[in-house]
Amino acid sequence: MSLVRYEVEDGVAFVTLDSPDTRNALSDALLDELLDRLRDAQGDEAVRVVVLGSSHERVFSAGGDLKAFASDAPTVEKYAGLDRFPRLYALLGGLGKPVVCAAGGDVLAGAFGLALACDLVIAREGVRFGCPEINVGVFPFMISALIYRNLPRMRANQLMMLGEPIDAREAERLDIVNVVVPAEEFDATVRDWARRLADRSPLLMRLGKNAIDATRDMALPDALSALQAQLALAFTTEDIKEGVTAFREKRAPVWRMR
Repeated sequence: MSLVRYEVEDGVAFVTLDSPDTRNALSDALLDELLDRLRDAQGDEAVRVVVLGSSHERVFSAGGDLKAFASDAPTVEKYAGLDRFPRLYALLGGLGKPVVCAAGGDVLAGAFGLALACDLVIAREGVRFGCPEINVGVFPFMISALIYRNLPRMRANQLMMLGEPIDAREAERLDIVNVVVPAEEFDATVRDWARRLADRSPLLMRLGKNAIDATRDMALPDALSALQAQLALAFTTEDIKEGVTAFREKRAPVWRMR
């Protein structure tokens, strides 16, 4: 059975972690399927937005597969399998399409890094975010790079070293969640945000997201130079002209994707 569901509706690809018996543990098999489904969305011109969610009622994902961590498999085999995480985080950054994390359940351990690699995070009220790895003798090595890029240093250390989760409201206060909504409004809010994102120019969205991904860790002068070139490229598109014209004519734009 598939561990990741994939459905496309009105330009939105709903990618749903669907291994409730394991609390969507990020096993090698699940990660491989997730990578494949994200590549499907990347290559489908009909897809303008990706929503990453979970079929579990209370857990988005419990993170890495602890059974695999403690298995007797050779160390070299375990090491080789770890490349799935950086490939996944890099793919999300370079997807060329906005990715919304629909956090309808607790987002823990490696899944915390998965959420931070998305462009937007919508959280259901009451869910928790955190890295409890240290509580079972592990450390959040792989996701620490994402945590340090998104949280203040002392709070990042607190999360990783104490292993105590924070609730969605605290995550919102720390700017790692965009909005927290009541359970009864969660699905509707996710769909509303996805629809609004899908209404934007897919071409300009791709150019913008790729520019952010390429320049986020550059020195300021290098970043500004690269962004200047990307803005000049955007000036050559028909979509930028259509967007301005539609605004002046007070009508909805018709994106030409060129």
